[in-house]
Amino acid sequence: MKKMEVDLLAYEKELYQQGYKLICGTDEAGRGPLVGPVVAAAVILPKNYHLDGLNDSKQLSEKKREALFPVIKQEAIAYGIGIVDAKVIDEVNIYEASRMAMQEAIQNMQISPDYVLTDAMPFKEYPIPVLPIVHGDALSISIAAASVLAKVTRDHIMYELDQKYPEYEFRKHKGYPTKRHLELLKKLGPTKDYRFTYKPVRDLINEGEKNEEVYS
Repeated sequence: MKKMEVDLLAYEKELYQQGYKLICGTDEAGRGPLVGPVVAAAVILPKNYHLDGLNDSKQLSEKKREALFPVIKQEAIAYGIGIVDAKVIDEVNIYEASRMAMQEAIQNMQISPDYVLTDAMPFKEYPIPVLPIVHGDALSISIAAASVLAKVTRDHIMYELDQKYPEYEFRKHKGYPTKRHLELLKKLGPTKDYRFTYKPVRDLINEGEKNEEVYS
């Protein structure tokens, strides 16, 4: 059976018809990793924008995301990035941190939008209309563009961490709990950039504390 093609402009077109002009898509990257920040991007694209190959960042190769990254930034009417670090993630939880990063990304845009499309994230008492779309990064071109900017920005942050701590091999796993990452975490212990409320990190710390009690 032939896969149905999704019109990535469907939500935007409907909003254009309602009179909205500056439609912002926002998405985050990095909910699942054990280390590093959650990063969000917000993007306002030109009306009826098209870019070959643009889709949900999770469906794209790293090479393709890197190629689209500068094009989206150059051709967008406005874009912004929001970054919430591991310490805040531990304080407020990853869901709230993701929302904070999205709202920060919108605030960091050079132009304020008049409508916001999010990837399934509701905003509380926001001053402009917000529509959360489930699987929005695969259904809206604005959210798809934001997903690429967020993912590539976060990857670059992980490359910087990799240079700082090469023994953790962050470049390879980007902080996600792969088998190799968990092996290295157990061997080396967490740095300050880890999310200490995440189970594999928390379990490791608890195990260390038990061992200290046994040998003290």
